[in-house]
Parts: sequence; structure tokens; C-alpha cells
Amino acid sequence: MVPGNSLWPPEFDHIEGAPRELWIRGRHELLRWRPCVAIVGTRAPTPYGQAQAARFARALATAGAVIVSGLARGVDHAAHEAALEVGGATIAVLGSGVDQPWPASPLVERMVANGLLLSEFEPGTAPRRHFFPLRNRLIAGLAQYVLVVEAAYASGSLITARWAIDQGKQVGALPGRIDHPMARGCHRLLREGALLVEDPEEIVRELGLASPGQSTATTDAATADGATSGANAPPESALLALLVGETLSAEELRERANRPLSEVLVELVELELAGRVRRLPGGLYRRE
Repeated sequence: MVPGNSLWPPEFDHIEGAPRELWIRGRHELLRWRPCVAIVGTRAPTPYGQAQAARFARALATAGAVIVSGLARGVDHAAHEAALEVGGATIAVLGSGVDQPWPASPLVERMVANGLLLSEFEPGTAPRRHFFPLRNRLIAGLAQYVLVVEAAYASGSLITARWAIDQGKQVGALPGRIDHPMARGCHRLLREGALLVEDPEEIVRELGLASPGQSTATTDAATADGATSGANAPPESALLALLVGETLSAEELRERANRPLSEVLVELVELELAGRVRRLPGGLYRRE
């Protein structure tokens, strides 16, 4: 599928490093449904995080929202499963080809039958570590609202949230225990201005949906998912050199480095996860 196709999400035309092609598998019509709510977070949630991901997904799907996530273990998995349990709509954005979804699990076949798998990577593409944080810009692009349930201080979920903020989307985060490492990412977002969310009804009202009580749904590679805290950037980076004394966009870095934009975005994601660059409003980057 290419831009101009009737199913092409128009939101993708305005995101940084817009995909040139998409592959889909499952219920194609879900790409036309709105609003979409992304529910993202750690692959190793606490029981509280797992339960809250399912609670929010179940309520929002029942109210008519499409639940978007990344199919990863943990929060993503709980959100997809909860949406399917109530007969709701859910889309998984992959860091691999749609014929090689990661991780393999019984959820995959349920997604193909009742949800949708989507990828910018052509069929036959195996999952790679840097594909997962890169796909997060598409999760943010599809969503009208991004909810972060639990996340480490340096996490791919925070990159999803920042892409969403850049795109003018609303971002919410659940508070957690101050002594738990998987609450630090959400607390970081809250300090940076994300909305503190305690109940799905808050998002239902924000999106103008009917209350769940009034509506029905519209009918171990542990590091493979780039959300691992402290992912290592290349020891020597030409992009870091270009950012000495500068604040530049990915497009400006692409021009100065004379490299494909996709490569530049991958390296910027790795540098951000490693804490060596910071993404600023407007899609600008600076050295940390």
C-alpha cells in the first residue's frame, strides 16, 4: 500500500520520516476507524501495570476507540488482548514484516483474525533491535491520544510520547510507586507536562466518545524490542559531531551527513535512548 491508497492513514503524511509503503495483514477496514488511542509501556510491567493496561484498553475499546500498540510482551500485549476480549478494534504496529511478527504468540493469530498488523517493513523482514523504537513514530502518528502505562526512565515509550507531542497529540501517563523503576518514565513525562490520568473516563471525555456504560465497541530476545533502558549508541557518531554547538532537525542532519533519512532517524533514536541527544519540540535535536 502506498500514499494515495484509500486505506492510507492521512496522519502519516505529516510525520517525520513518513513511510513510503505500508504492508497490512488482518482487518484492513480498521485503518479507517477513529479515534485511535495508543497504549504503550514496558515489556516487564508490574501486576499493577498489566492490570491498568488491560483496564484502560477494555474501557476505551468498549467506548469505540481503536487501541494501537506494538505487540510487544507486557503492556502492549495486555492492551491488545483486552481490546479483543470486548470485541473491540486494535492495531499492532510492527518492527518487522507482517509475516514475521515479534514475538510469536497465540495473540498473533487473534490479531490477524480480529485486529490488524501493520508495518513499514516489507514482508520477509526479520525483527531488528533498532526497528522497534523507529516504528514508535508510526504508533504516535496513528493515535489521537497516547497513554504511557509503565516505563523506565529511558524507554522507547517515552520516544513514542515525544513524537506524539511533536505531532500535536495529547499524551497522558499513569502515576506509579515512587520507589519502582518502571514508574520513573511516567513520572518523567508528568514533570515534562503530560496529563496525569487515573481513569479511562478522562480519555473518553477528552476524545468526545460515549461513556463505556452507554456504548458498545465498534464492532527471547529480551532486547529485540528497542524499549530496553540504556540502549547503546555507536561509540563514534558523525551525528554527534554535527550537533556540536548546534540544534538541528533530522532533515538538516540528513543533508549535512549526506545519508538516507531512515538511517539518520535510527541513529538518533539510539542516541536518544543512550542519553546522548535530546529531542526538542519541533523535531529538533541537541547534544546532552
